[in-house]
Amino acid sequence: MRVFGCAVSVFVFAALLPLGDPLREMGSVAQGADKAEKPISARGSLTGVVTEKTMLWNGKDFTGWKLFVPDSNHDVTNPLGDALRQTWSVVEGVVRCEGEPHGYLRTEKDYADYLLHVEWRWVGNGGNSGVFVHVAGQDMVWPKGVECQLMAGNAGDFWLVGSVETKEHAKGGERVSGRRITKLNKSSEKPPGEWNSYDIVCKDDWIVVVVNGVLQNVATGCSVRSGKIVLQSEGAPIDFRNIYLEPLE
Repeated sequence: MRVFGCAVSVFVFAALLPLGDPLREMGSVAQGADKAEKPISARGSLTGVVTEKTMLWNGKDFTGWKLFVPDSNHDVTNPLGDALRQTWSVVEGVVRCEGEPHGYLRTEKDYADYLLHVEWRWVGNGGNSGVFVHVAGQDMVWPKGVECQLMAGNAGDFWLVGSVETKEHAKGGERVSGRRITKLNKSSEKPPGEWNSYDIVCKDDWIVVVVNGVLQNVATGCSVRSGKIVLQSEGAPIDFRNIYLEPLE
């Protein structure tokens, strides 16, 4: 059975082989799918079912996305206004986020069991942002979900926001600090101004993150398994492009 639906799958599984039991547990879950509870993505229309490569961003506008900032009077896409008030825009075929005010761009749909690919680059010297998965509940600056960190030098860290929990966080250890779980390896990011890639695999209660082809973090036993996908505005100008999902089989 092919579990991960892209070229990164072979790399991810090879890197995870030392984990042993969790991989066998994942295989057991897949083999016993007929007896176990079906994954959320198979339960109906509330969650997007990814059956083929799906471009989340169409390269032109923000169709399919909601732009959120806490100030309802702030025009996040004002094309004629002050640049400081234009949080999100499309510039030369990429999504430009100015970083102020704090908020996010999120999908209108919920998704489960997918590979998410996102590319980003810092417009200036780098700063802070993030990609959230499994976001649920009320829109707020830091919504309930799992943040895959984009802060320069820290891409690959997890931040668990709200009541979200994972086995690794609950166990504790040197990589756990508050709600943060630091990455497994040294930074694999490129210098500011160059494009980076995030491949984020969400399968059942697993989340695996790969930065520029380097495995950086693994979460198991995640208490949330589906939700919206979020790109953060968090203080620094950043570009995004090639945002898509691929199915997991």
